[in-house]
Amino acid sequence: MQNRQEKISQVVVTAGQMHDIEDRIFAAGMPVVALMEKVAGLIARRIQEIPPSPLFKGGYVPLNTPLKKGSRIGILVGPGHNGADALVVARELYFRGDEVWIYFPFSKLKELTSQHLQYAQSLGIPIYQTIEQLPDSDLLIDGLFGFGLEKNLTDPIASAINQLNELSVPIYSIDLPSGLHTNTGEVLGTAVRATHTFCLGLWKLAFFQDRALEYLGKAELIDFDIPLADVEAVLKDAPRIKRITPAMALATLPLPRPPVTHKYQEGHLLLICGSRRYAGGAILTGLGARASGVGMLSIAVPESLKSLLVSHLPEALIVGCPETESGAIAHLQLPENTDLSSFNAIACGPGLTRDATPVVQEVIKSDRPLILDADGLNILAQMGAIATLKKRLAVTVLTPHTGEFQRLFPDVADAKNDRVKAVQQAAAQSGAVVLLKGARTAIANPQGGVWIVPESTPALARGGSGDVLTGLMGGLLAQVATKQILVEDIVATAAWWHSQAGIIAAKERTELGVDAFTLTQYLMKIH
Repeated sequence: MQNRQEKISQVVVTAGQMHDIEDRIFAAGMPVVALMEKVAGLIARRIQEIPPSPLFKGGYVPLNTPLKKGSRIGILVGPGHNGADALVVARELYFRGDEVWIYFPFSKLKELTSQHLQYAQSLGIPIYQTIEQLPDSDLLIDGLFGFGLEKNLTDPIASAINQLNELSVPIYSIDLPSGLHTNTGEVLGTAVRATHTFCLGLWKLAFFQDRALEYLGKAELIDFDIPLADVEAVLKDAPRIKRITPAMALATLPLPRPPVTHKYQEGHLLLICGSRRYAGGAILTGLGARASGVGMLSIAVPESLKSLLVSHLPEALIVGCPETESGAIAHLQLPENTDLSSFNAIACGPGLTRDATPVVQEVIKSDRPLILDADGLNILAQMGAIATLKKRLAVTVLTPHTGEFQRLFPDVADAKNDRVKAVQQAAAQSGAVVLLKGARTAIANPQGGVWIVPESTPALARGGSGDVLTGLMGGLLAQVATKQILVEDIVATAAWWHSQAGIIAAKERTELGVDAFTLTQYLMKIH
């Protein structure tokens, strides 16, 4: 059974859901002021533990030592309870012996915030109302606005935030960088560019929207012991949005294998990929599948690529197929006594070119679990994605990047502006499991459930990286086709595994040293 901490770490909520959960906590008798003290105390302790990150050549470079006592710390205070949290943090740091000052540019504030501000004044903590007055600092704490902000910020606060962002000083934001929309990650006029963000209680949706990432810095969850019963009560009838954790992903892997088994019991995957123009796509997809541990791997390629594939993947059955004048697969020519129903899963698309349209049309008509990527998606878009997929009797997994997504689903939400909403709509309309690639890859099933990869690396922004993911995912899908594991769970596991391999490779080789072939070697280090 999962422990509480693991379950909490998976939960992702909208602003409305978080409000409802907090309302239940307060209705049960938890005093607002008591919760505020607890949360702010946790934040204050973390601030004392985290090494500050000074600006250096356009980026923030972590130091190796925690913030020293006596540091100069500026507290940015807003009118609501986020500002009250910041004021409690200010008080705690002041008592530790830090040089604390407060920036409070507002005339109206909530009662509890007013009380904390009054006490800060009584302690002799300096309070400033204009940017020009602010003294130098080693660190800024952003408590201007918390979750739930929906209106664009305007002057003078917008100008103040822009000036604060120009300072070469680390900024730690409480709950969410001020100015970000909690659900979409949209910048509401302007926003604080944090170097570190303390997300309070439960992960908010903005933390997994690509466009918010440059404002969040390093994010961490401050768990203040929200009862699971309150979380479940609010989320019980809503489609779940889950943050993929290592425990979740590893639990989905088809391990351990039974002591007595054979290759066909451990999955038979058919890859259909490659062309004379894009031979590398077939190799990389095959290497990704190899890393999955699939029992049997067959790869259909144009006849002219057969010897090349054999040299790279000697354990695979390479099926040479008739090819077009351009070097694409003209039609499938499987071994005798074999048809598409012989395989546990099919992955199709990398390197095909659109000249392989008849092949894609054929596999879509099959009754096998099917992954479509790259030119498989482009051909599907030409066929009419939603109408075509609704006719399929077996599960389909689509793995588009943003451009491919817009071609497949031109009428759904803008994938650049709200990735989670877009992928939910696409899955619901098509009946497919849809994986939208990005800095925070999002996966949705037709019922509205969403799985989000919580971390990745720009090192994966390399040609062929997606081919590796398709092979890896296909191999896992083939292995679990006869087991009691949801397809969307195995797709999420593949996406997490792929990103973790990239992260490990980038740490060892730098972000510039992770080509797609190298990535396939690091897949072996994850499980």
